[in-house]
Amino acid sequence: MAKLPQEFLEKMKKLLGKQYEAFLASYEQPRQFGLRVNTAQISTEEFERLVPFHLKKIPWVENGYFYEEQDAPARHPFYYAGLYYLQEPSAMTPASILPVRPGDRVLDLCAAPGGKATELGARLRGEGLLAANDISASRAKALLKNIEVFGIPNAFVTNEVPAKLAEQFPEFFDKILVDAPCSGEGMFRKDPAAARAWDARKPFACAKQQKEIITRAAQMLAPGGQLLYSTCTFSPEENEQVIAYLLDTQDDMELLEIPQYEGFSSGIPTVAEEDWMEAARAGKGERSAASGKRDEKYTDLRKCVRIFPHKMPGEGHFLALLRKKKPTDALDGGQDGAAKRIEDRTICLNSERRAEYRKSVPGGLQGKAAASKAEMEILQEFLRDVSMPMDISRLEIRKGQAYYVPKETKENRGLVFLRNGLYLGEVKKDRFEPSQSFAMALKKEEYAAAIDLSCGDERVVKYLKGETIEVDDLAEAKGKGWQLVCVNGYPLGWGKLANGTLKNKYHPGWRMKY
Repeated sequence: MAKLPQEFLEKMKKLLGKQYEAFLASYEQPRQFGLRVNTAQISTEEFERLVPFHLKKIPWVENGYFYEEQDAPARHPFYYAGLYYLQEPSAMTPASILPVRPGDRVLDLCAAPGGKATELGARLRGEGLLAANDISASRAKALLKNIEVFGIPNAFVTNEVPAKLAEQFPEFFDKILVDAPCSGEGMFRKDPAAARAWDARKPFACAKQQKEIITRAAQMLAPGGQLLYSTCTFSPEENEQVIAYLLDTQDDMELLEIPQYEGFSSGIPTVAEEDWMEAARAGKGERSAASGKRDEKYTDLRKCVRIFPHKMPGEGHFLALLRKKKPTDALDGGQDGAAKRIEDRTICLNSERRAEYRKSVPGGLQGKAAASKAEMEILQEFLRDVSMPMDISRLEIRKGQAYYVPKETKENRGLVFLRNGLYLGEVKKDRFEPSQSFAMALKKEEYAAAIDLSCGDERVVKYLKGETIEVDDLAEAKGKGWQLVCVNGYPLGWGKLANGTLKNKYHPGWRMKY
């Protein structure tokens, strides 16, 4: 059992009361391992049939599974094909609850390393927009890789502070997920180092940051839109108190019920005030009349969900689902008119503001460089072998780099971003070289030439390690040129075929190292 900080234990005893001993005993149990299926690429039924792992359904997440540690799914070729994401079971819950549909404009505000963003993006099915942001440049790079591995073509990956995003995207997003940076108390069993790093001041410091983040998120939420706030901590200061703060300061926000599952615990209204610890020490019989009135004010906090390790097979989490109320005084016809105004909105600045940002932003982040006619012809020549549905008007070539951009983000706003849409590849003189991310976004049948290997074929591992492979025994390997390399029908990357030999074009930074 991890050595738990004494101040943390005292706090949990006051929070849980009679449940405290059961909670403490849960730290003697082993952690659970989970994976989440990429349903944009494969159905759960086909996944169960295909993989050799010891799987058991996670009952509250429809595409989540427990697996056994010895399965080592991170070493399997299907992991490199983006068919699943390794994720702690409780951590799958927030993205599974936010009701994302194809066509939605979705923001994951604190997205790295991408466990929740990849699920949100998968559910969009390539329609609408996934904006995935992280304030850390290094973590944003990891986020981008995971989004690309999952084959998500409509992502806008940014590296900005929430305030800057809120300035650019007022009331824009239909769905927002805020998995807020927190003190990590819920992860102590999984990560003993987090327990060693904890101190009693950390929840208060985190809460200050969380209130700023959730306020900015609310500003970006469209009327009628939904916001899911989550943490992996037990601290009331970072959970109920943050939600109470939002409700107190934003009159247009309201809590929604979260579908219940056996083991979910309700939010605790009595901890919504800063003096909840003192009240707990005094005991219920000594609560003041004023405290009782405060509890009544925050009754809706029971709609929040807490996940405790002694009640469910997972680590600690907190979730709150909120909605921004629609205005009742819309000038153009009530609900339908308000929805229409939101739908018509595009992400762009007025000309004066755009000019101001172009002055302040480094050249590499400014707009698009006009593609030459010759470059576009070279790109379109390659695309003749691609049957993936594409709107030609959304193709861009900037300094030889080709992109397929979401229609919502065609205008540049002076934001720091790592990727706007799908990176297709590079135009070089008289040829086009497709990218790794393009391969991952395709289906096998969407490219004219494919090499399909069984996961048991030793050439799959050789390919993933960057080696040249011989494929002259395969009927489909009689031609030459670019080939989409697949495992059991699911793309892994590119190769270039000549005389039965496949030159390896797998991304060097993604190669299998063991």
